[in-house]
Amino acid sequence: MDQLSIGEVAQHVGLRPSTLRYYESIALLPPVQRVSGQRRYTPEVIQRQQIITVAKEIGFSLDEIRVLLDGLSLDSPPSERWQSIAEAKLPEVERLIQRAQAMKQILQMGLNCECITIEDCFTQISTSIPNSDEITWEDEIIAAQTSVHPSKVLI
Repeated sequence: MDQLSIGEVAQHVGLRPSTLRYYESIALLPPVQRVSGQRRYTPEVIQRQQIITVAKEIGFSLDEIRVLLDGLSLDSPPSERWQSIAEAKLPEVERLIQRAQAMKQILQMGLNCECITIEDCFTQISTSIPNSDEITWEDEIIAAQTSVHPSKVLI
């Protein structure tokens, strides 16, 4: 396969050309050669973009994906990057699982709700969910704003 235009890559991976340009600007995709001012990608960019897509779909941030793909050091092998990211990401995933399980329990209770006011519902919910006092809205906001930033990953 010869070099590909941005439109050909975009069509092949199911993204808009603007997304590819953005990924290039934030160093998720390597700088590309230009021929007569037009980007020309090597076929390897398709596999790299597929890795980016899968990583995004399972919940990695773009910063985390960049660390995973390129690391913070040219000397660090992928296994070290995985281990470092896993150590930082697993607690976040555990919190997410805990919140999802609490949400599931609340929704299941909602299926049988006969409360007259929303306040009654939340009083009933907060007294019936074990450890509900351990999860606060402040925790939820902090967790939603927190992601592993490359500066937090030590390799």
